[in-house]
Amino acid sequence: MRPDLNLGQKPNASPLAARDFTERAVRNLLPLATQTGAESEGASRDGKGDQRLDDALPFIADPSAIRRAAVLMPVVARDEATLLLTERAAGLAVHAGQISFPGGRLETGETPLAAALREAQEEIGLEPELVSPLGALDPYLTGTGFRITPIVALVDPAFHLVPNPIEVAGVFEAPLAFLMNPANHQIHSRELRGHTRRFYAMPWEGHYIWGATAGMIRILYERVYGQ
Repeated sequence: MRPDLNLGQKPNASPLAARDFTERAVRNLLPLATQTGAESEGASRDGKGDQRLDDALPFIADPSAIRRAAVLMPVVARDEATLLLTERAAGLAVHAGQISFPGGRLETGETPLAAALREAQEEIGLEPELVSPLGALDPYLTGTGFRITPIVALVDPAFHLVPNPIEVAGVFEAPLAFLMNPANHQIHSRELRGHTRRFYAMPWEGHYIWGATAGMIRILYERVYGQ
């Protein structure tokens, strides 16, 4: 893997308070009222996902096969805000052991917000009444054919999480200040199906945050702090 730390952005190394993040997020995120779960598939190659990096354009032969999904990006309202992340269970058929956000496919007639809240409750026992949605990011297209709507929310730290062991091996919090500091947004690469693919990576205290999860964090930074 090859890291590249020169991303042309000024780092923000100061601790981040939940109040400051919330004010910025409400101003800069997409309103939830526009997130219906029925976005046009024709916008699937809009540069908002894995294809943002120059050699990471996903090859999806049948656009009608793109599956809609949603994730919750839970910002925990501590004195110094954190982002809640999960480690997927080792026995899962896809993306086993990877760092992710709680989330999954949209059910019929379901909005991204409803799906993100439902999946967070099912995967880690996060009660919806402790979640205050702030807005959304643009749908994120993955190379595996998912079009994911990230829902950004403020979470009351009084939660008592109960991870579902079938889906989640563990839950942890990473400082929002670390993740919103572009100096920590590395670019790594690896060979995949005969092609070199580049992706964002943000290693933190033994947790390898990379791929779509890191890509969404990068977009959150650009949307909230990079304007």
